[in-house]
Amino acid sequence: MFSPVVDTPTAALGPEALRAAVDAKLAEFFATRREVVDTVGGGYPAAVADLEAFVLRGGKRMRPAFAWTAWLGAGGEPTGSRSDAVLRACSALELIQACALIHDDIIDSSSTRRGFPTVHVGFARRHRDAGWSGSSDHFGESAAILVGDLALCWADDLLRESGIDDDAARRAQPVWSAMRTEVLGGQLLDIEAEAGTDEGVAAAMRVNRFKTAAYTVERPLHLGAVLADADEDLIAAYRSFGADIGIAFQLRDDLLGVFGDPEVTGKPSGDDITEGKRTVLIASALRQADENRPDLAATIRASLGTELDADAVADMRSILVELGAVDAVERQIDELGARAVAALDSSSIEPIAAAHLRAMATAAIKRQY
Repeated sequence: MFSPVVDTPTAALGPEALRAAVDAKLAEFFATRREVVDTVGGGYPAAVADLEAFVLRGGKRMRPAFAWTAWLGAGGEPTGSRSDAVLRACSALELIQACALIHDDIIDSSSTRRGFPTVHVGFARRHRDAGWSGSSDHFGESAAILVGDLALCWADDLLRESGIDDDAARRAQPVWSAMRTEVLGGQLLDIEAEAGTDEGVAAAMRVNRFKTAAYTVERPLHLGAVLADADEDLIAAYRSFGADIGIAFQLRDDLLGVFGDPEVTGKPSGDDITEGKRTVLIASALRQADENRPDLAATIRASLGTELDADAVADMRSILVELGAVDAVERQIDELGARAVAALDSSSIEPIAAAHLRAMATAAIKRQY
């Protein structure tokens, strides 16, 4: 099993080593739950095994990486028992991520995630193959909701049992609580946006801020900072950096959701259009089309949330480019990235950690189609 104990801060920040360390902590945690899960019996052990497989088989471990790097950047030690407890606390973020992804896939009726069937689709298939009574689709969604809820509960358990000291736990709790509240609020805003309550860019940006940015970058950085008992100025710098990079990350994701290669994204091409996502990309296009090309505005609105063949997806891509929405989003990403780095450069963060955060930011917002 990989040990997070390393010789230098640079090694402690290595992405592959950190990912392996987080995976080891998550695997250890799942092992501690097997006895009680087996006691419940029935189909519960198999369902939990599906959750474990979902958590461990993929993912960039961005959230633990941002939290861990913030800890080091605020003076936290890269090795030792205290750092081991902090790494365990940072790993708990992946269980919140698992909950969010499982539930999001149900909400969006997504069929694949990371190149595999989504959790609810997998449960539906099990029901169908076994010839059980009732609706397979309803069973799959119901079971996946419960498994997602379990991931959220276990995230709290892993944080509480991480071994961080009482003072660190007291500092972490308000950050943890705010993060959970924000991501659920952001998800609700996203559902409202898809219902067409507000097609504006500001509404789409608000979804990005709370559904993605807060729990992907900003709050993980905040968590790592408070675990290290960072001063308020550094916390403010982390949060400014995190909010901007988190939004830029989602804007890049919006572009990938329309233009991305399924072999890279693990999701069907044009998935955001067929799911009816009211992203900043779509909002920007509608703003331009409503002013100058009402015919294209009508085409966009008619296409959102409908099944499109490859030609129709290609037409939508051409429309988004023609209206200048793609260039507008690319400019926003560049502006957010520059502002985030400026906030980091003016802070008291440790230089090695700052370099790693800059590299992580670049990796997050410069992903290719």
